[in-house]
Amino acid sequence: MNKITIHGIGYVGLVLGSGLAELGNQVICLDTDERKIEQLNEGIISFFEPGLEELLEKNLANNRISFTTDPVKAVQHGDYQFITVGTPPTEDGSADLTYVFAASKNIGQYIDKNCIVITKSTIPIGTTHKVKAIIDAELAERKSNIKVGIAFNPEFLQEGNAVHNFMHPNRIIIGSEDPDIIHKMKELFKATMTSDKQFITMSTCSAELVKYASNTFLALKISFINEIANIADYMGANINSIKEGMGADERINPYFLSAGGGFGGSCFSKDIKALLKAEKRIHYSFPILNAIERVNERQKHVLFYKVFRYFNEYLYDKTIAVWGLAFKPNSSDMRDAVSITLLKELWQHGAKVRAYDPAATTEARVLFGARDDLILCTSKEDALIGADALVIVTEWEDFLEPDFELIKKLLRYQVIFDGRNIYNREHLASLGIEYLSIGRGTCRLCEETKKKAGTKEHQE
Repeated sequence: MNKITIHGIGYVGLVLGSGLAELGNQVICLDTDERKIEQLNEGIISFFEPGLEELLEKNLANNRISFTTDPVKAVQHGDYQFITVGTPPTEDGSADLTYVFAASKNIGQYIDKNCIVITKSTIPIGTTHKVKAIIDAELAERKSNIKVGIAFNPEFLQEGNAVHNFMHPNRIIIGSEDPDIIHKMKELFKATMTSDKQFITMSTCSAELVKYASNTFLALKISFINEIANIADYMGANINSIKEGMGADERINPYFLSAGGGFGGSCFSKDIKALLKAEKRIHYSFPILNAIERVNERQKHVLFYKVFRYFNEYLYDKTIAVWGLAFKPNSSDMRDAVSITLLKELWQHGAKVRAYDPAATTEARVLFGARDDLILCTSKEDALIGADALVIVTEWEDFLEPDFELIKKLLRYQVIFDGRNIYNREHLASLGIEYLSIGRGTCRLCEETKKKAGTKEHQE
């Protein structure tokens, strides 16, 4: 049984700690938030992630995981010390490493045995070596002979599927120049792997950049397909068919090629901005990275403008039903969500909103506060009552097969704006429901051509 300490019990830290406990390790998790620690020791989680609550309860009952605010107790427990604290963006977009360096200092001050420190927080290239330097400086101050190894092990958890991602990863990247550390890390995670080929080893700097490169490339795919979707909207093409045709090419694959209102969440935009901060330092410009962010910010307005144009740019007497607030299904996370942009623009133009999300209601209440123009509903059907139109923002499973006849009955206008392309437009047309989605419009170019063809000047 390995003894493991987790520094920072946010999303990544809790999934990691619960997962390692499930593998049979003895885990202590450290955080400065006393209320959070009390709740976690009682099995209470402040966010929604499928399967995580059950995993935590099981390992609390088996005494394989515990939570504390005591840094001495936590640090002196672990043979493996994982740093999973947040690295929020500063005002200029760079990563704030305050918590990473504080955790490093704690380890250097309190560790009483040889150990391996593994950074998992998303950090700028070269930070892992700075962590080692901070720890070594503290050990030197103590005149200690303790040996601390260092590694970087990026996380690739997907919100809504994180427990499965931990238990069945498609790869584990270990950034280290020490063969002994690499061997021990492989042993620690081998129960989750089906092949040794899934372990990929490299230098710490390479591993740090892999994390940024992976997230940025996924964001690039999303922004690219959204650009194509906007062209498809104008040309009368179907982005779903385009996705199928592109995704069948194994060099491309269909993942992250779903058009919509842009990407949200805590990672993509933050990581792009952090990577862009390297421009001045290395004297190299990143035009593609800048374009990804610009495209995404523009895309977040597309759904609103479809609603705005439909109602002839007048929303002051309209109530809009919104299904989905979280940035993705199976998550309560609303950070940088498309819904925030949509709701703010609806309110700015005088509309009222009746919104429902299966998991993000508490988050929305904290984010928006009490407002006369917002009602957070307890069901998707409740959100339709008194609404003029329906907007789909998040593709929750609960929304995939609704009662369309009830939707027709409750909405003043039989119209659905679908930001995730989850319905069949021919089916909705047969039911008498207008349906406006992303990248599946009528051919405006064709209509313009027909109009020109009908003019006297063109006929001559």
